[in-house]
Amino acid sequence: MKLIDEKMSNRPSTRNKNKRPRSDNNAEIVSELYRKIHLSGEVSTDDIKQIYMFGKPVCQGCRVNTKDNPNCFCGLIPPSNGNRKSGLWQKTSEIVFSLGPDPSKDLRDSLNTPAGLTNLGATCYANSILQFLYMNKSFREGVLSVEPEVLSKQPVLGQLARLFAQLHASKMAFIDSAPFIEALALDNGIQQDSHEFLTLLFSLLEQCLSCSQVSKARSVVQDLFRGGVSHVTKCSKCGNQSEASSNVEDFYGVELNVKGLKSLDESLDDYLSVEELQGDNQYFCDSCATRVNATRSIRLQSLPPVLIFQLKRCVFLPNTTTKKKITSAFCFPGHVDMGQRLSEETESELIYDLSAVLIHKGVAVNSGHYVAHIKDQDTGVWWEFDDETVSDMGQHPFGDKPHPPGQSCPSEPTTLVNGNHMDVSGATTDVQTFSSNDAYMLMYSLRHQSNGDIKPQMGSCDSYLPSHLLNEVNELNKSYLDSCENYKIKKEEKLGLITERRHEVRSVISEAPVKPLMEPFWWISVDWLRQWADNFTPSIIDNTSIQCSHGKVPVSKICSMKRLSATAWHKLSSKYGGGPELGENDCCIECLKETARATVSADSYRDGRSVMKEYAEAALAGKSLDGPLLSQWIRRKNIDSPCDADTGPTASIRCEHDQLMPEQAAGAKRALIPETLWEFIYKASNEVKPDDMIGCMVFPSDSETCSHCCSKLSNDTNKEDSLRDFKLKQRQSHEKLALGKSVPLFPQDRYYLLPSSWLATWRTYITTSGKNASSIEKPENLSITIESLKCVQHSKLLQRPPNLVRKRGAILQKAPAVDELTIITENDWTSFCKDWNAIEEKGITAEIDLSNSGEDILMGTSEDMPITEENVNSLDEVNGDTESQGPIIKTYPEVCEDCIGERESLELGKKLNYVDEDICICFVRGKEPPKYILEGSGNILEPNRRLSKRSRRTTYGNSVNLNVSGSTTLYDLKMMIWQSFGIVKENQILHKGSKIVDGEKSTLADMYIFPGDVLWVTDTEIHENRDIAELSTKMEVQQSEGGFRGTLLTSNIPSQECYN
Repeated sequence: MKLIDEKMSNRPSTRNKNKRPRSDNNAEIVSELYRKIHLSGEVSTDDIKQIYMFGKPVCQGCRVNTKDNPNCFCGLIPPSNGNRKSGLWQKTSEIVFSLGPDPSKDLRDSLNTPAGLTNLGATCYANSILQFLYMNKSFREGVLSVEPEVLSKQPVLGQLARLFAQLHASKMAFIDSAPFIEALALDNGIQQDSHEFLTLLFSLLEQCLSCSQVSKARSVVQDLFRGGVSHVTKCSKCGNQSEASSNVEDFYGVELNVKGLKSLDESLDDYLSVEELQGDNQYFCDSCATRVNATRSIRLQSLPPVLIFQLKRCVFLPNTTTKKKITSAFCFPGHVDMGQRLSEETESELIYDLSAVLIHKGVAVNSGHYVAHIKDQDTGVWWEFDDETVSDMGQHPFGDKPHPPGQSCPSEPTTLVNGNHMDVSGATTDVQTFSSNDAYMLMYSLRHQSNGDIKPQMGSCDSYLPSHLLNEVNELNKSYLDSCENYKIKKEEKLGLITERRHEVRSVISEAPVKPLMEPFWWISVDWLRQWADNFTPSIIDNTSIQCSHGKVPVSKICSMKRLSATAWHKLSSKYGGGPELGENDCCIECLKETARATVSADSYRDGRSVMKEYAEAALAGKSLDGPLLSQWIRRKNIDSPCDADTGPTASIRCEHDQLMPEQAAGAKRALIPETLWEFIYKASNEVKPDDMIGCMVFPSDSETCSHCCSKLSNDTNKEDSLRDFKLKQRQSHEKLALGKSVPLFPQDRYYLLPSSWLATWRTYITTSGKNASSIEKPENLSITIESLKCVQHSKLLQRPPNLVRKRGAILQKAPAVDELTIITENDWTSFCKDWNAIEEKGITAEIDLSNSGEDILMGTSEDMPITEENVNSLDEVNGDTESQGPIIKTYPEVCEDCIGERESLELGKKLNYVDEDICICFVRGKEPPKYILEGSGNILEPNRRLSKRSRRTTYGNSVNLNVSGSTTLYDLKMMIWQSFGIVKENQILHKGSKIVDGEKSTLADMYIFPGDVLWVTDTEIHENRDIAELSTKMEVQQSEGGFRGTLLTSNIPSQECYN
């Protein structure tokens, strides 16, 4: 009987290696052929045909390609109506999609259809204004007539002229607006107000056009869009008007109130209404030399040919300091007579026809989407301009299609059109009235206005555009049409190639099978055949993967190759080349003989292992104590030959002295097996790793264990027992410290201070047992630890003693879990000095000082002061406020305030020098915050306090996280709070814990506000009735200027400085 290593049972499993193929009739026949070849050493032609499976039938209709049939060509291509996710057999639409977008899809239907403008992100506000300006023929003509030299020196005007020329004559359905947006230096990711953009653009274009010498271009903005208005104040006593009443101010648009008003007529009446100045608002009349009642009104002095009404749908809400959009229906007529609205009557007729409606879709003020409905001045057709998309709306501004009835307007029966859709109701008259919930700007054109000297159709570009712009547009059109043609050619070539390749593949696959058994054939790699059948441009034939070292075809590659007919082979080789050519006579005899030898050897090994398995099972049944020893070896799946798992059967039970290790040693368990089984295992190990004398050392059943190892094992066991006893003694001697419990403190006793980190290491060391005990770090020398707590310069204590708290009449350490020092008793210190190499006299002593707490008469020593309910009650009565009059600790040596102060100053400076960190702001409605907010806010007052992950994730009701830095001022913080909660800055009272944080010029670092702090704010509502609207108006002006700040729209550059 022999001993074998139990670890053999834990060797890696080989169930997935050298896996035997499933047995079938052909496998049995091939196995018999291998035995015959191995015994005779000869290979016949019939043997080759049988083993290489020449005679397997040609498959028909298999779903996948059969690996063990060299005559199967199924599954290489999909069925006639099938496709694949990629490659040659992908859907035709997906293959065309891979070529990229078809530029011809962006082809303009005709030059009589307007072109759209690309939205660069949030530039719909600019696109709608640009389309409105372009569709005004007089303005378009004026811009296009500017001299080329002026356009070249003024980038904004030059890009606007190019944009108009492309909108007029481009072959594309939409034009790229990026050059014009970039010329203005606009941020294409920020939504802006379209009316503000138009006003600023008019101002800039006036400056730039003043450089032109062409009269109709030089003043086209003023001539078309600018009117005059005066603000008249009239004394009710003497009837005189103020001096300022004679001043005429220019305007580009009339801003009309919408709130509470339902139609354009009502808004105009409200705009021109007379305001009474009485009481506190009395007017000081120079003629009367006193304050008198007066009237104030707006008077229209002159009107432009194109009259723009801006509907003030944006209102300010003082309570929330936010803006809101008014979405109520608003009615406006198809034409309006403004003759009665002028301050002075005029003989000329001032009838304006509706020519454009700019619409803001959405309910929010600072978001949404702008579209423009604009009327063609030649055809009368309305068009909807929605960035790239331009839609025909027919003869009505909101489309011709009938929809459910809309809102009625408070006027005489008219034709009514709902602004979101259209509906006709009431009696038919000459006036149409339209209604819209989203109309933002209305443009009316004077009915008898001359729209320029030239009135071309939209498609007659040759006689309308100046030559320098016409040439530029023609070049762009040529480039675009060339790209369309190139894409068409590329698409046709790709589709032609696909059709040709698919026909080729199907043709070759249909001729590939070798039908008569005696017909000549060639071997071809399945891997190459697959990529040839699936790629657009196959590579040359590569059969190297199915070649053996003898340059022929081994039987082991039978699943990786196919028999290809001579016809199919010649088609492929003549077109793609490559090789090598491997025919029916290239079957490798040498590899076949080697395979036969390996097969016979594997069969022999399996048979022998099956016999040995019975011996192993018998050994297990006879000695149940060693049951696990061979169980894994028995359960291992059948394999054909020895593997790495069979090597070193006795390596783990051999000691370093080449003797048998004691069975008690780690990993040295063994099993007793029959000699026959040992010989089989020994032979298998030598086949894998020959001459392995160390791993295959023989240990008969009477082998003696190594005396040296037994002695060492005994010594190690004794050391472990001693260490186990030492740890048990430590736990018993310091029971409360080992459990992490606080020690009750008494004024007359002496205590000592130890680092909490050392105690934590000590506690882990003495409580860990088992396998992990050896890996636990041992506490360092206690003398060195104590000395590290003292400063070198003054030999004083570098840490402040912990705070104390009184609970149920006993004085305890307040926060031992987070304090850097822990208080221990004198007995604990004495014991630690003996066990951990410390000098008792050099310890850090601590005494309880009650001189300021009024507790001297009540507190004694631990021996004469039992903790009873009476003592607890008397302590509570005497102590009162525990926070202000609690006991303190006096240490020896004393605390070194100089060194601690210097260290804390450096640490505090680092903590306050933070950037882009979050603090939490809680909005508290009422005088006092909830307790959980106050505690969360107050806890952060201790900058060194460690917070759990759960605490850091805590949320506090109506709160918000603000991203700040140490340099952020309280003024900036309050403005952020205003934006988040709508609390006016002057009404905010900011707290950290119970303290008020104030001083707008102070930074967060000055106020010791750290990352993660919780602040709470209240609203005094003192300034609730102040004129916030006026303040907000100023803020809106700043924000609007800020929206276009850095662009040419707000640069205020004089006309001569418009040049580059």
